[in-house]
Amino acid sequence: MDDSGSIPQARGGETAAPADPLTYEGVWRFTAPAVEESVPQARRAVRDLLARQEVPATQDLVYSLLLIVSELVTNSVRHAALLSPEVAVEVAVGREWVRVAVEDDHPYRPKALEADFGQTGGRGLLLVREVTREAGGVCDVEHTSTGGKVIWAALPLTAPARPL
Repeated sequence: MDDSGSIPQARGGETAAPADPLTYEGVWRFTAPAVEESVPQARRAVRDLLARQEVPATQDLVYSLLLIVSELVTNSVRHAALLSPEVAVEVAVGREWVRVAVEDDHPYRPKALEADFGQTGGRGLLLVREVTREAGGVCDVEHTSTGGKVIWAALPLTAPARPL
């Protein structure tokens, strides 16, 4: 996946013909109430979806995705529930990547805090950013057309080569 998320261009400026979708490719979306109980439910739903669709993800990738979902849903529940009684989770699986996204109706665009060892919380987005980077993926925050936000992370299905 390139940075724009679009289909890479073939030589000569032609768009590469899309290959037939693999059995595990697709987009799934579910909503849950913005309450603490939704965090483990979202994590379980994503784990079960990846298994049911037989997504060829390593155990490390699945753990990374579940950690990201946990942190993002927790943030929505803790910081957006007043303006967003529901949180939406979307999982998109492509041939070479998995993208998880969490959407709420709160307009505030959060920022990853730097590590402050005196605090017991507030580092969820920093963790999401670092886990995503370590996996060779990308993450971002975007505003929705309804005034809310969606925070997403896309991770490659194959692990990046690590320098020795």
